[in-house]
Amino acid sequence: MAVYVQTGEMIDYTPGSAVTGGDVVVIGSIVAIAKRDIAANALGAVAIKGVFRVAKDTGSASAIAAGAKLYWDAINEVATTTAGSNKVLGYAVAAATAAAATVDVDLCRA
Repeated sequence: MAVYVQTGEMIDYTPGSAVTGGDVVVIGSIVAIAKRDIAANALGAVAIKGVFRVAKDTGSASAIAAGAKLYWDAINEVATTTAGSNKVLGYAVAAATAAAATVDVDLCRA
């Protein structure tokens, strides 16, 4: 038996340290984005669905094609196409050149 809980666009999150609106947070294998500030040890909500503009690497080989699967590099705090130990962020909704500092991503976990 299943009981409806919520739409799944936002989930509850209690950070160990303060989070600023716009911060990307990793919760286990889930990559989420805080839409508002959340105080340390206080319950808040983070987005796990939606299109967000996030930082990306600007190195010479960092161009991203529209539709590319993206991962969150938590160490460098950028979106990347490199899986490795990075967590799934989503898919690029538009291309981003190597020189671009950001990429628009549709959050997902698959």
